[in-house]
Amino acid sequence: MSEKSDFYDKLKIQLEDTTSFPAEYMYKFIVPSDENQFEEVQELFNNTGAVIKTKKSKTGKYNSLSIVLQIESAQKVIEYYKKAEKIKGIISL
Repeated sequence: MSEKSDFYDKLKIQLEDTTSFPAEYMYKFIVPSDENQFEEVQELFNNTGAVIKTKKSKTGKYNSLSIVLQIESAQKVIEYYKKAEKIKGIISL
């Protein structure tokens, strides 16, 4: 089993123990400002009803994104994380 798989298995258990689904879930990401990663994250959550708030870093090199989404299950939370990790330079918080 890979480290990522272990991480997601543990996250799923924690989410199921602490959250009653459906529920609002907040994703937090940091992406570089120099390319189109911000747009890629927006596209990932497009047409989902997500509320996306952004903030530029002091230097302007990064964008911080807070995304609140009504989500049906712990598995769905993880699916979005797995899709997001394919975006170049993204950091999940």
